[in-house]
Amino acid sequence: MPVIQKCANITVLIKRWLGSLVNRATALVAVVILVVALTVMLVGGLLSQRELEQQAKAQVESIAALVSYELDDKLSMRLNIISHVATNLTMTELVFRDRAELLLSRQTELLHLFDSLFILDAEGLLQAEFPRIGLPKGLDFSTREYFKRISTLMTPIISEPYISSYEDKPVVMIGAPVFNHDQRFIGVIGGVMLLEDEHILNKFGNIRFAQTGYIGIATHSGTTLVNGRSGQFMVPLRAENPILIQAMGGFEGTTKTDNGDGDVTIMSVRQLDQAPWFVAAVWPTKEAFAPIGRIAIGLAWTLLVILLVLVPMAGWRFRKLMRPLKLLGQQVQDRHLGLRSLPVAIPGSIEIQRVATIFNTLMIERESAMLSLAEREAFYRSLTESAPIGIAQTDVLGRIEFANPALEVILGRSAAEIIDTPMMGYLKNSDRKTLITGWQRDLHKKKTFHGRVQLAAFGGHDGLWVDMMSAVIETEDRTLGTITVMRDVTRELAVASALEDEQRRAQSIIGVLQEGVLMADNTGAVRYANGAALQLLGIREITGPTNFFDLVSINDQDCSYTLEKFRASQKIDNLYAILRNHAGGEFDIDLTMLKVRNGESQERLVFVLRDDSARRRENERLSWEASHDPLTQLLNRRAFGHGLDKALAEAGQNKVATVMLLIDLDYFKPVNDKGGHLTGDEILRRLADLLRQTVRQSDTVARLGGDEFGILLPSCGMERAEALAERIRAGIEALVVEHKGEHYSVTASIGLAQINPTDTSTKAIMARADEGSYLAKGRGRNQVVVVLVSGA
Repeated sequence: MPVIQKCANITVLIKRWLGSLVNRATALVAVVILVVALTVMLVGGLLSQRELEQQAKAQVESIAALVSYELDDKLSMRLNIISHVATNLTMTELVFRDRAELLLSRQTELLHLFDSLFILDAEGLLQAEFPRIGLPKGLDFSTREYFKRISTLMTPIISEPYISSYEDKPVVMIGAPVFNHDQRFIGVIGGVMLLEDEHILNKFGNIRFAQTGYIGIATHSGTTLVNGRSGQFMVPLRAENPILIQAMGGFEGTTKTDNGDGDVTIMSVRQLDQAPWFVAAVWPTKEAFAPIGRIAIGLAWTLLVILLVLVPMAGWRFRKLMRPLKLLGQQVQDRHLGLRSLPVAIPGSIEIQRVATIFNTLMIERESAMLSLAEREAFYRSLTESAPIGIAQTDVLGRIEFANPALEVILGRSAAEIIDTPMMGYLKNSDRKTLITGWQRDLHKKKTFHGRVQLAAFGGHDGLWVDMMSAVIETEDRTLGTITVMRDVTRELAVASALEDEQRRAQSIIGVLQEGVLMADNTGAVRYANGAALQLLGIREITGPTNFFDLVSINDQDCSYTLEKFRASQKIDNLYAILRNHAGGEFDIDLTMLKVRNGESQERLVFVLRDDSARRRENERLSWEASHDPLTQLLNRRAFGHGLDKALAEAGQNKVATVMLLIDLDYFKPVNDKGGHLTGDEILRRLADLLRQTVRQSDTVARLGGDEFGILLPSCGMERAEALAERIRAGIEALVVEHKGEHYSVTASIGLAQINPTDTSTKAIMARADEGSYLAKGRGRNQVVVVLVSGA
């Protein structure tokens, strides 16, 4: 209890002290000085930190760049030299294997750059090593990552770093493929570089800048080569740092990040050009931003001295300035009590004199306000008399005390008949109870009552419809009654009813149309949709706020059509597009869009959507039939001709030549004559299936007519094409069709022609392939003949 009482006493003293305007002003000065000083410190700190951060980023960028340039230079020099040596080893595969040890012993230049050299043959078997470390000849290296990459890519590579099995040290393999005179791969020459011997791990791992900055080197596969902070190498990369994970994917740049131990650092990442490695220069911000803390301490001491000097001076000055205000308060009190008849007058500052002047003015206005109150009441009466809408004033019981002429016309009675009658007595009997309840509730809550009501019938006519608003008239201490305004809306309702009838008729007509009709506002919200449009939207009805573009997507071959694109267009006719709704439905549509009230706030977009799927399917069917053989489902001669034209146009661009096969069946006519056309057709269909299964997906297979077929083999080369033709010939020879106990078979004479950049027309290519098939028939049929040049 004593502690609570003591805290309460302190609170009272603080409130009493702040009750003085002088003390409040003094406290305000202290707060302003404190806020300004803290703001300056905060802004200065942020600017200083920003400048220090820019300098730190520039420093780590320079260090990362220097390290990456040096690493790239080391790797590039070795890669170029071993590639040059591999280029000069062009020889036969047999000589390459037999002389492997001699070839390595002569590479004195490579021995200065690599710790050991190896030669592998095309199968990945070890043929020679230098200097010898005891590996058996014929050791299988075909499963090693670097051999797979060289034999697949056929280019020099730098391997991923790995721990050598025979030295138990981190190494990288730099290798290059060796080719014979026909540019055929015959093996690999490679050099192993010990990372420790090259001082990569020790040199870069020991680099320090400032006091805590360090260097890290890692690979894209997630192996840390150098970690200057921990001294570790050849360990998995830590996944806590998102920047390092991005660097594995190719990120390069400088940013602030967390090092994984809770310390914020500035990190600069540079990617190496020669290997899938990256260099990271890291500087902890504790050291980089240390000067800011020292500056903040100095500013804090300066602020304390300023407060101790300026706050007492401000308190003394404010007390002197506020003395005239006390005298003004005494005069105001005397004038209010009637002890003083003269206006208040105080010498002092402009602000205090202004307060005195305002008080004197208010006293004069108060006296004149009472005089003008009667005039204002007369003005109100005059205004309501001439108003075109009905106005009534009632007492607290709802009895009319005043009614203007317009209200007399609406109610159909004179003012003498209306005064002192209940306002709600003029409403239609059936609605009166409900309206009175709502009216009383709104007035009790001090809300304006608004309703559309029908008056009771009079003079043999139905009652008028009026818009009625009532508000409470009250003062600070009591309620005086209500003011009610009535406006005749009978004719407006009749016009609105007629418009609704017309709208219902229009909706009935649109509802039976087969085309989808939909209207949306300029936000995309659906205002109307007929049954056909609802089917396209994938919904049964519009039950609430629904956005057209949330339910569907509309795309054509060029772009996607959004609300903004439709709003930017004045009109769209016959847009053939694909509509996909949220339920997974997809429709080919013909869309037309027009605008209603274009450019206004109530702008509407009207869409007419026609399901165009059947017409498009028919066009696709006709297009397919125009380019395919109906019996075999292969391309026809016309489509094959288009493919041949394209192959001829691209002949000069391909490194490997495109080859054409012309297949002419042998002994097909006897099959037709003896087994019938149905048997012949079955052989053609089986042959088409065989061709489709044998060729690549990129190859073109066509029936040119009768028993003649054509195949285009893009970028295949004659050697592979001839092997493929032999497989096709053997497959056709093995094809047998049984009919009524008889077995029928055919063979094929196949001509091959290479498409050359010097060819001037597809006729020349067809002629060479056709010549090959005729030569095959002349040599006994069931053969493959290659025609290299015209006339061979």
